[in-house]
Amino acid sequence: MTLEEVAAYLKVKPQTLYTWAQEKKIPAAKLGKEWRFKKSLIDEWYLQHIDEKFNGVIESVRAKEDADNNGGKRS
Repeated sequence: MTLEEVAAYLKVKPQTLYTWAQEKKIPAAKLGKEWRFKKSLIDEWYLQHIDEKFNGVIESVRAKEDADNNGGKRS
């Protein structure tokens, strides 16, 4: 996939994706002057990152629930 295709797929700006590719934050290969992406690797990367985000949110919610259930005291 091209940079523009992946940017549209992930709903991010092409410049953001370009920066991620340069910084090796997303799986990509540079062929000549063009960045290329393999959809299966992008899907895997996305799932990994979305799971990390949700796990952080879930942990925050659980900590708040625990605090609420313990009268504001953390265990």
